[in-house]
Amino acid sequence: MALPFARSWRFCRWGAKQYAVAAGEARRGISFKLEEKTAHSSLALFRGDTCVKYGLVGLEPTKVALNVERFREWAVVLADTAVTSGRHYWEVTVKRSQQFRIGVADVDMSRDTCIGIDDRSWVFSYAQHKWHTMLANEKAPIEGIGQLEKVGLLLEYEAKKLSLVDVSQVSVVHTLQTNFQGPVVPAFALWDGELLTHSGLEVPEHL
Repeated sequence: MALPFARSWRFCRWGAKQYAVAAGEARRGISFKLEEKTAHSSLALFRGDTCVKYGLVGLEPTKVALNVERFREWAVVLADTAVTSGRHYWEVTVKRSQQFRIGVADVDMSRDTCIGIDDRSWVFSYAQHKWHTMLANEKAPIEGIGQLEKVGLLLEYEAKKLSLVDVSQVSVVHTLQTNFQGPVVPAFALWDGELLTHSGLEVPEHL
């Protein structure tokens, strides 16, 4: 669903403030926090906005500040730093979660959808003890990998690639070919447990 021009402009202004941070990085990847104003009301951020926890009930919508950047229908939160170039690497520690999605999304994707459902986000999904890639609600299985306590994501903007990394082996598990058209941000969705992010990391040399 296309965003009205006024909303798109506000998102672009928000993202533009972040671009210089990511674009200027060399070996070290982006450093980000989770952006509270994008978080669905069922999600709580803590540990300095580096960790997100799902709540079955969550906050009452009337107690959450209304703004056009907040996800309204799905338990999604975006990071606060956009990427426009380069190679970037970050990790995610999974705590007691059996259903989550991690990846990247356009900064101005619709807040009425979920990452992985539209064609403006690229994610790795874990559910029912299996991994899948997701784009435009199309799922493809990733074979030979179970649940990991910590996973890495390698974003190669110019090459239009997003890779899932087995941190314990420091090896790429699967690479998703993307079609970036503009700035993207790390994106997360979960329906139980917690996800803890680790950013500002150097890209492992042999990845």
